[in-house]
Amino acid sequence: MHSPSNHEQLLRRRFFLRQSALGLGAIAFAENFADKSDAAEATRPQETAPRPMTPRVAHFPAKVKNVIYLFMAGGPSQLELFSPKPVLNDYHNQKPPESFMEGRRFAFLKSDAKLLGSARSFDRYGECGMDLSELLPHHRKIVDDVCWMRAVSTDVFNHGPAKLFMNCGFQAPGRPSLGSWVTYGLGSECQDLPGFVVLQSGPRGPRAGSALWSSGFLPTGYQGVPFRSKGSPILHLSNPAGIDRERQQDFTSTLSQLNQMHMDQVSDPEIATRMQAYETAFAMQMSAPELSRIEDESQETLDAYGVQEGQPSFAKNCLLARRLVQRGVRFVQLYHTDWDHHGGKENLEGALDAICKEVDQASAALVLDLKQRGLLDETLVIWGGEFGRTPMGEVRATIGRDHHVDAFTMWMAGGGIKPGYIHGATDELGFGPTEGRVHVHDLHATILHLLGLNHKRLTYRFQGRDFRLTDVHGELVPEILA
Repeated sequence: MHSPSNHEQLLRRRFFLRQSALGLGAIAFAENFADKSDAAEATRPQETAPRPMTPRVAHFPAKVKNVIYLFMAGGPSQLELFSPKPVLNDYHNQKPPESFMEGRRFAFLKSDAKLLGSARSFDRYGECGMDLSELLPHHRKIVDDVCWMRAVSTDVFNHGPAKLFMNCGFQAPGRPSLGSWVTYGLGSECQDLPGFVVLQSGPRGPRAGSALWSSGFLPTGYQGVPFRSKGSPILHLSNPAGIDRERQQDFTSTLSQLNQMHMDQVSDPEIATRMQAYETAFAMQMSAPELSRIEDESQETLDAYGVQEGQPSFAKNCLLARRLVQRGVRFVQLYHTDWDHHGGKENLEGALDAICKEVDQASAALVLDLKQRGLLDETLVIWGGEFGRTPMGEVRATIGRDHHVDAFTMWMAGGGIKPGYIHGATDELGFGPTEGRVHVHDLHATILHLLGLNHKRLTYRFQGRDFRLTDVHGELVPEILA
């Protein structure tokens, strides 16, 4: 095989450059004017913000400033909590009609699965007449303060991917989470605490782990910061022995100047993230201990949430969430695990009773506390899991329910949300929506809208295209807006 000489290679390069000059010029022209295109009308905070959490102006006037997302990891059973189905009870232990099964997918159900009625008693509460089971007595207090979405749907029926889909709009790791998109678009009004905080309760972390609050391909300054539920919220906030606060501030200021010089040279957003991290850590040495002093709260408040002194819990995390948004933290996400009730130890009797007791009182207390303090008008509270549970039973050591993606219940409360409103309905067996379907992408679009962000304009250029939380999907749900 002939190997070209250096002279031949040079001629070929000259020929290419001479013959393709017009093509290369066109590429350069397109690149120079790329930001003039319609796609570039999207918000690009990374081009203007000196620090990741610098507060930024929304696309239009917002209804709320902050978000508290109560995530029930595992998939709460809407049929035991929010959606009584007398017809389902009538057909208990019978095979479901073929017309209901056509085109549906399930994670573990066998072909001979039978319908499973609910043993829970329900009643209607509030002026809106929302159905609630005996398992949620404290929710009765907020029934007219929240909007009930009874026909939410998703695309993914396995836990890890479904949690990613609900949190990030995509079922595989690598995409930014909802909290990351929100802080990317708006920054945070609190400069001495992270703009996006994650709190966890339950015996273990949620499946998919830190990918649920990852910043994905956004700069890392927008990722969620997990706080510990016991002791200091973040480790290593105290100075080493012999280092006082004045000396620490000198170090931080000098390091910030050096990082700024480097930033001016290379314009790397990760340097801005590093600078923000040092500055926030320095500020948190004062703010984090104060945040954790829940003993400053009245006994009446502690009792309302059900907080037990010295014990980490969902109740304590709800109280911390209120304290965080009081201080201007933009996005607070609480994960509570063990809602996966298939059967066996994960059953619809004792296990479900216990977990409802852990979250019912504190969830209601959070809404009422925010309302009493005048904070609910500027805070959006979201409650729900990654999917619901099937109308058919799943036989293990005991009978539970499998994962169900077609219709489940979530609720939201706060500014811009229509209180005491029931949106959507499902068929008589609970298989699918009959009206008011809300897909995950629609939910995300509506959440961003309440924060003053147009989900189609909030984008980030990555690998040659503009990404957004809702991808190419998502429509507002105007019926639930006040």
